[in-house]
Amino acid sequence: MEKLEHSLAVVELFNRAFGRSLAALLGLVGIQVEDPAHLVPDHVVMSLIVVLGLSLTLALLARRLSLVPSKRQSVMELIVGTFEGLATDFIGEEGRRYVPLIGSVGLFVLTANLLGLVPGLMSPTSKITVTAGCALVVFVFYHAQGFKAHGLGYLKQFMGPVPFLAPLMFPIEIISHFSRPVSLSMRLFGNIFSEELLILIMFSILPFFLPLPFMAIAMFTAVIQAFVFVLLSCIYIAGAIAEEH
Repeated sequence: MEKLEHSLAVVELFNRAFGRSLAALLGLVGIQVEDPAHLVPDHVVMSLIVVLGLSLTLALLARRLSLVPSKRQSVMELIVGTFEGLATDFIGEEGRRYVPLIGSVGLFVLTANLLGLVPGLMSPTSKITVTAGCALVVFVFYHAQGFKAHGLGYLKQFMGPVPFLAPLMFPIEIISHFSRPVSLSMRLFGNIFSEELLILIMFSILPFFLPLPFMAIAMFTAVIQAFVFVLLSCIYIAGAIAEEH
């Protein structure tokens, strides 16, 4: 396996702690690792931090729910209510059933976008593999929901409203749908990567004060990009389960 260089201390510590064990597990399936100390790349460790951090935070917020909400429960209800509102606005009342997927992807993208603003860490969404993974989850999910709602009749959506134009419309619709995860992943990756690069350049020029305005803009953009990702996910699900195409 090709050696990977890491600049983040937390990634080095993770590989020192778990690299040999993971390399041994990979060896059991015939994958030989030459350098266990550089086995897990930066963005994978950062993604694990996001997942574990969100899981712990949400678990703490959801403890001891009551009819009279505490401040902690109110925060949890606000988070759930925000995603529920987006789902019902763009999908309809049945959108409530998709809140777990929409909320999970939205919170992951938002937290991952903001993680790079923490000194010593990076945004996993500045790597195309991470954004592509998120986009593919949405892509597979909304098609699965389309087939679940309409069976094989879901394929009619790809054939257009006029039957004799179906041979022309089908390949166009297929290309259009496959372009969706590409656009989702590239948009998110491009914005977060460029922000991190710009902040790094500004930090190298004047370490303390010059990057601050760009970090403030990056926070705003991180929220907007997460919102756009969730919004488009809702639109794609709504289109897949709609009764009329």
